[in-house]
Amino acid sequence: MSAAISPLAPRKFAKLPALGGVRMATAQAGIKYEGRTDLLVMVFDQGTKVAGVFTRSKCPSAPVEFCRENLAGQEARVLVVNSGNANAFTGRKGREATRLTAEAAARAAGCDVSQVFLASTGVIGEPLDAAGFADRLDGLVGSADAGLWGEAGKAIMTTDTYPKYATRTVRLGEADVTINGIAKGAGMIAPDMATMLSFVATDAPISAPVLKALLSAGVGKTFNSVTVDSDTSTSDTVLLFATGAAEERGAPPIADVRDPRLAQFKRALNRVLKDLALQVVRDGEGARKEVEINVSGAKSARSAKRIALSIANSPLVKTAVAGEDANWGRVVMAVGKAGEPADRDLLAISFGDIRVAVDGERDPAYSEEEVSAYMRNDRIRIGVDLGIGRGKATVWTCDLTKEYVAINGDYRS
Repeated sequence: MSAAISPLAPRKFAKLPALGGVRMATAQAGIKYEGRTDLLVMVFDQGTKVAGVFTRSKCPSAPVEFCRENLAGQEARVLVVNSGNANAFTGRKGREATRLTAEAAARAAGCDVSQVFLASTGVIGEPLDAAGFADRLDGLVGSADAGLWGEAGKAIMTTDTYPKYATRTVRLGEADVTINGIAKGAGMIAPDMATMLSFVATDAPISAPVLKALLSAGVGKTFNSVTVDSDTSTSDTVLLFATGAAEERGAPPIADVRDPRLAQFKRALNRVLKDLALQVVRDGEGARKEVEINVSGAKSARSAKRIALSIANSPLVKTAVAGEDANWGRVVMAVGKAGEPADRDLLAISFGDIRVAVDGERDPAYSEEEVSAYMRNDRIRIGVDLGIGRGKATVWTCDLTKEYVAINGDYRS
């Protein structure tokens, strides 16, 4: 964890309540970081359902491949997460590390290896010494406690300056159900499924196919709409667990994604996912400003998203924001290079509520002083209207500062 917390960190961190059917434990395993927890175990009651989405990288980590295989069983009993080492690009040694960890976790939880899920985050290409912590899993499973969400969020951090938490409680049938989520991410963040590690759990009795449908839909406008540096990790993983504990209190089992009783839950889940995704943006390595990019008037929603990401991933746009320079010419550049339909002479651009360009040229009412004052805010909105259709999209990013270079220049040191 960096010495200085991001200036965009939440003023108050959400306190996640205990959730029926989930218990946690953490430990200092010395994987990379000294004097901090770097190992998390989550234990789930029997019958817990699971769904997941993962990186589309062609160089996925060993844990990602392991989890993909185990999702077919639709049930989870234990999750093991380590920080400091991604166990990616580690070949046979990486696969042996996942096997060793999974077998130890299965013995500790009294379950089948197919009910174990793994995630690793940190340095790529360094073998993970799973033997150094596998023997701790039995004790961690035995000491797991439902009230340790706060510690769980801290244990999965790498260059994060703060842990990420989100929670919502909604009505499902005759009972309240809760959704808790934690996430990690600060760099190597770009849309290609999930852009980080995130683990979300609920006590709602929801089937695995429904969880999968909800999660697949939910990541589109949340985790897949944030970018810090345009780099997609080898380890991106989002797992959603449903313990079903609320069924005892009257929550109805949900086996159909079209069930109307699911509406409030779906909205709450999407809010949790968005909350966590935006916290990742605000903790972007070296970030000082959160940037929201709204593209409208595109030929299609897909086209709008690609243009928005072109702007969000532009180093020139991001450094201009860092320097508090409303350089709308760089936004024009990013629109033009996106490879999507656009008409220069219909383009309009705004910073906040201030229109700086219209009909393909600078707005006649443009005021450098007014826009410069706006750029001093720590949350910036950039609006682009292409004027050729009805497609629209919103993505979020952060500025690009000297600190980003410093953090990543010596990450392995």
